[in-house]
Amino acid sequence: MHGKTEKTEAFGRLLDVMDALRENCPWNAEQTMESIRPLTEEEVYELSDAILKGDSNQTAKEIGDMLYHLVFYARIAQEKGEFDIADCIEKICDKMIFRHPHVFGPDGSVLEDSEKPSAKEIADNWELVKAREKDGNKTVLGGIPDTMPAVLKALSMQEKARGCGFDWEKKEDVWDKVREELSEVLEACGERDAEHMKEEFGDLLFAVINASRLYGIDPEAALNGSCDKFRRRFGYLEQNTLKKGIELKRLTLEQMDRIWDEGKAKGL
Repeated sequence: MHGKTEKTEAFGRLLDVMDALRENCPWNAEQTMESIRPLTEEEVYELSDAILKGDSNQTAKEIGDMLYHLVFYARIAQEKGEFDIADCIEKICDKMIFRHPHVFGPDGSVLEDSEKPSAKEIADNWELVKAREKDGNKTVLGGIPDTMPAVLKALSMQEKARGCGFDWEKKEDVWDKVREELSEVLEACGERDAEHMKEEFGDLLFAVINASRLYGIDPEAALNGSCDKFRRRFGYLEQNTLKKGIELKRLTLEQMDRIWDEGKAKGL
């Protein structure tokens, strides 16, 4: 592992590389915050993939990619005279010191002998502490991006509400809500009202995500696992029809189910 001096030097090198690319590379020179934003979103998912796979080498690479993007945004803002990377770092340091009064004193120094709250107590009061920030979000849910993927958005909303004490007292109670929402979905489907069906399916998904959260399961990771499993089993189905020169669409559902179950039995 590297010492603090080496880490500081490495970050300085990244800034030098960014400066050189911005000044000497035509592609880098013409980029804007808007043009690289979609690329940053892609990098976030690549980092998430690496973490879920437990690939430390790839995770380090993807963190580097993210750092490059963040430095890129700060360099663009610097050229406009808006802010630079030092401003960004100062803001996050100030924010973390403010949000952790059990670690830092009023002057920002680390408290050595203070009584530390439990991790649960910190989590339970997190949103209330954030609400007292000078330039923080005016509402608890105000900082959640509209463009965030729906599963992650639902989870984030539920976590923020929990941070204010708005949560189920017993996790088992959530199943009554799930059953209620399922019943309303079935009722809406019987009415064949597309808008009502969409609303009720959304409520059901929101309730299931809430249940997943309460039981300590990451719904995004769980759904990704199911997608991977479906990919493996459907791939087995395709392979075992193509090998025989049979078009998949020519099989009956019963025939496809039989091959699907074979793949399932093999642990796919």
